[in-house]
Amino acid sequence: MVSDGNDPDEALLAGVGRGDPSAVRTLLDRRLPRILALARRMLNDSGEAEDVAQETFLRAWKQARAWKPGAARFDTWLHRVALNLCYDRLRRRREVVTDAPPEQMDTGPAPDAGLLHADLSRRVEAALAALPARQREAIVLCHHQGLGNIEAARLMEISVEALESLLSRGRRALKASLADLARDGAA
Repeated sequence: MVSDGNDPDEALLAGVGRGDPSAVRTLLDRRLPRILALARRMLNDSGEAEDVAQETFLRAWKQARAWKPGAARFDTWLHRVALNLCYDRLRRRREVVTDAPPEQMDTGPAPDAGLLHADLSRRVEAALAALPARQREAIVLCHHQGLGNIEAARLMEISVEALESLLSRGRRALKASLADLARDGAA
């Protein structure tokens, strides 16, 4: 990956490399929410997502001194690190079959506050989680992370045409999975 030389994070990254606390805070403020959102959507687990975000930024801080300006966009590199960490965790997951589901505390909103929205969000997240990994990655990068097709394709190391194919298949699968919502007027 080669940068276009117009990376808004390079000056901050240089400051991180020098140990400047304000550069660290600014870079975290700028990039942490998107990395955390990416990991949450890929893993469907807030705790694991926070671990991935922390590890992603630890790797960034270690890389900061050696960063070569113009070699790649920092944001693209950071997303790639986060995606790789997500895939590592997904590969390690093993389903445990039990007779009864484990007891879980309801951490969702109160029943009288946004119950319909919470149910809709869970359905959409479940449908997203059910997509094949590459389709989910393409959907998350383009629709949730706001990356353009060219940048997302570069990040996924595929052609723009291949990305568009993944997006198309992913959208069709989501539409089919959530078809009952459209019939009921909820979507």
